[in-house]
Amino acid sequence: MSKIEIYFNTNKATWNEKVKVHAKSDMYDLDTFKKGKTSLMHYELKALGDVRDRKLLHLQCHFGQDTLSWSRMGARCTGVDLSDEGIKLAKSLNNELKLDAKFVCCNVLDTSVFIKDTFDIVFTSYGVIGWLPDLKPWGQMIAERLDKGGTFYMVEFHPIVWMFDYIKEQPDMKYGYMQDEVIYEEYEGTYADEHSKMISKEYGWNHGIGEIISALTEAGLHIEYLREHNEAPYNVLPDLVETENGMFGTKDKLYPLIFELKATKV
Repeated sequence: MSKIEIYFNTNKATWNEKVKVHAKSDMYDLDTFKKGKTSLMHYELKALGDVRDRKLLHLQCHFGQDTLSWSRMGARCTGVDLSDEGIKLAKSLNNELKLDAKFVCCNVLDTSVFIKDTFDIVFTSYGVIGWLPDLKPWGQMIAERLDKGGTFYMVEFHPIVWMFDYIKEQPDMKYGYMQDEVIYEEYEGTYADEHSKMISKEYGWNHGIGEIISALTEAGLHIEYLREHNEAPYNVLPDLVETENGMFGTKDKLYPLIFELKATKV
């Protein structure tokens, strides 16, 4: 077994455990979601607008809340995730809510092996690309799955955020912005429940903005915009403060927390 296979297998096992914790967490608030509350945030809602009758592929969908939120808005959705437990729960929720989304369990880099359809929209969000060692096959896969003129949209934590080691009580800038080496972390709890006793074992990679854009443009996508924001919709980093509009930011606002990128297949 190669090192990359070991990394992915370790991450898959961790995410299978995270699904069990996250499904019971206040952050994911599954009961309220079932009653009709959307899990989507204003960035992605504003960017993609009316999705009725549009075919939408959601990459790294966890247990499908965002996929099903788009489905509730009328999109014809397919969600992909590495976690068996995530896809199992997503399918269960889809049936319970009487929606028509489809879900596929696979490594996101193998999406084109398992899914042959093309889509109007490919979507991915919040904490996704750091699980991938190389973005070139990721960009190529996105281009393969998009119809000509189709839209790729991502909203993601900014690469600067991942330069810090958050396991220490005081976050320490430890990792390179363009670091090629894999990063291994092992800690108790998860971002959705820091009091959980589960042990997260994770392999990840840092990707700068230039690498992200190059992976997409080299695959044939045209970048419509790149927007950076110093506020995030999730309070998942240490010492963030809530803003007047219900978002979260650092006290000093010295660096952006998230970015949005929208691209079109030409």
